[in-house]
Amino acid sequence: MIKVDGLVYIYEDGTRALNGIDMDLSKGSTIGLIGANGSGKSTLLLTLMGVLKPTKGVITLGGLELKTNKESLREHRKIVNMVFQDPDRQIFYSRVFDDVAFGPRNLDMPEGDVRRRVEGSLNLVRMSEHMERPVHFLSYGQKKRVAIAGVLSMDPQVIIMDEPSSGLDPEMRESLKGTIDLLSKEKTVLVSSHDMDFIYEVCDYVYVLGNGSIIGEGAPERVFLDRGLLTRAKLDMPWLARLHLDLGLPLWKNSGQVSKKGMEVSE
Repeated sequence: MIKVDGLVYIYEDGTRALNGIDMDLSKGSTIGLIGANGSGKSTLLLTLMGVLKPTKGVITLGGLELKTNKESLREHRKIVNMVFQDPDRQIFYSRVFDDVAFGPRNLDMPEGDVRRRVEGSLNLVRMSEHMERPVHFLSYGQKKRVAIAGVLSMDPQVIIMDEPSSGLDPEMRESLKGTIDLLSKEKTVLVSSHDMDFIYEVCDYVYVLGNGSIIGEGAPERVFLDRGLLTRAKLDMPWLARLHLDLGLPLWKNSGQVSKKGMEVSE
């Protein structure tokens, strides 16, 4: 899968955005990438997609180095694809079906295969009933689901999600968690977010960025109990971790294990 070795990126004005990043996305099925604004998350995601060419260092996919020529990038994006934070950056067509179908059609798939891809992707994100609707009639959260479906229709092996829970209501947020859980059984999902509760609940490995460097990594149960690390990274502690440290309660992994009284319940 994707490995990053000694990745450095320096912008034209001399700003050093990444400082020797080492990552291995085979360490988990759902990888969290967290860090304060300006820590280098967006730059790192764009280098993983091949949008930005590293100043130094190597990105490999299945042992093969990522090249920046057009043909190599086209093949890379069949395997690695990204859901952007703002769905309007990713939605181009006026009808939901046509937008989700854009990727498969661009690969010259037979229309029958395109329809199967589109229907399967929209079903996974619970948007099948909106297949024929104009996109501009959708809510922000529904547009995010369509953007995710558009990526799923390409059937990539690695899915990068930038702030996927941003702007979602509680019901859609829970639905998204279920979608990510399903995807992670067959694919690698990289989630970048400022939502520490979301990262804690959905990820099984976490990288912490600070000033362009990896300043911590590990299982979420370990990373999010390290108050010193989170302070250095300028990040909040998930509320379930605070319950554990401040009140001595068991370290629950998700909110479904906790009743309103803080007692353990069955799901």
